[in-house]
Amino acid sequence: MIVFPAIDLKQGQVVRLAEGDMARATVYGDDPAAQALLFAEAGAGHLHVVDLDGSFAGSAQNREAVESIVAAFPGHVQLGGGIRKRADVEGWFDAGVARIVMGSAALKDPEFVKDMAREFPGGIVVAVDARDGLVATEGWADVSDVPVIDLARRFEDAGVAALLFTDIGRDGLLKGVNIDATVDLARRVDIPVIASGGVKGLDDIHMLSLHAKDGIEGVITGRALFEGRLDLAAAIAVANR
Repeated sequence: MIVFPAIDLKQGQVVRLAEGDMARATVYGDDPAAQALLFAEAGAGHLHVVDLDGSFAGSAQNREAVESIVAAFPGHVQLGGGIRKRADVEGWFDAGVARIVMGSAALKDPEFVKDMAREFPGGIVVAVDARDGLVATEGWADVSDVPVIDLARRFEDAGVAALLFTDIGRDGLLKGVNIDATVDLARRVDIPVIASGGVKGLDDIHMLSLHAKDGIEGVITGRALFEGRLDLAAAIAVANR
């Protein structure tokens, strides 16, 4: 199982939000590239990056910071946030991003996302962000009437690399991952699932790793790392057992 340390970007700074609320941002640094290197030195081979401003604006707002991360990090960078056009997708792949995460576009223009998945095999991740079981979009500001499982199933056989499932109510709060909902989703679709939202310690990593056979590909963690509640090297070791 892959551990994805997270770098969320707001106005060029490394931050974490509580429940996706831009007004509840905690700043952890102003040098995203240096943070990416620290994660690499701890053994990370994958990185999850989000342009938070881009999620709300619908286009890249932290391009310079993302490019600095890609240049500094020796592994695979997975990027999300406001990527909703073909030119955006092509531009980020050309810039060295390994995977692109699409959320709002997956709900509002699924055929476009499927086209991108076919054009860039293994390169597109669909974000399935849930608030009370329903899909949220536009940086989680809007909640649809579409159940998570319904959106996920629309992309079976579409060639997407993975589903990124986030329980918004736990994100950034260190409440623990919603193991049951994540594993249930993984069992009900034929697409690997990445868990996100609420990681608080090694127990979360261990419990998720036990379900790798059910389709859990990885887990994203941010605040627990920045606040010293989770050691990245230890988490990677547990995930690899």
